[in-house]
Amino acid sequence: MNAIRKWYAVYTKPRWEKKVYRLLQEKGMESYCPLNKVHRKWSDRIKIVEEPLFKSYVFVKVNEDEKTPVRMTDGVVNFVYWLGKPAIIKDKEIEIIKRFLDEYDNVEVNRLDIAPETKVKIKSGALMDKEGTVLRVLKNRVEVVIESIGYSLVVYIDKSKVAMLG
Repeated sequence: MNAIRKWYAVYTKPRWEKKVYRLLQEKGMESYCPLNKVHRKWSDRIKIVEEPLFKSYVFVKVNEDEKTPVRMTDGVVNFVYWLGKPAIIKDKEIEIIKRFLDEYDNVEVNRLDIAPETKVKIKSGALMDKEGTVLRVLKNRVEVVIESIGYSLVVYIDKSKVAMLG
C-alpha cells in the first residue's frame, strides 16, 4: 500500500464543486474547494456569496489506493490529467491559493493561453532569461524565435519552461 498522499485536481460535473467537496469530506478524504467571495448586486441589496474559484474543479489529497473511491464519488467526472497521468498539485500551490483567498475577494481566474505572437521569457535551461516570440504552439511545446546578435534562433521549448511577458 502506498501511503504517501498527494494533492490532485478532480474534474466535477458542472456546478457540483461544493457537493463533491462535501462528499469527499464525508468519505474522510482531505479535500479543498477554493471559494471566492464575490459581491452580487440585486435590485435592493448587495450580498457576498461564495462561489468556486475554479469552475468544475476540486482538489483532493489522496494516495494511490484512494484514487478509485475518489473516482466513484458522485459528481466526479475524473482526475485532471497532465501528460497522461493524474496531475499532481504541489502542497505549496494549494497553500498559495488558500492564502490568496484569505486576503482577497472578487478574485478572477484567467487561463494562460500561449498563442503565436506572444512575447515570452525562458525560465530555465541553456537559454534561461532570454526573451523571444512564440511562432507556433504545439501540443506541449512552443516554437520560439529568439533574436540576438543579428540572428534568429528558433527553438522548441516545453510550455512549462516559458513565462509570458507583460
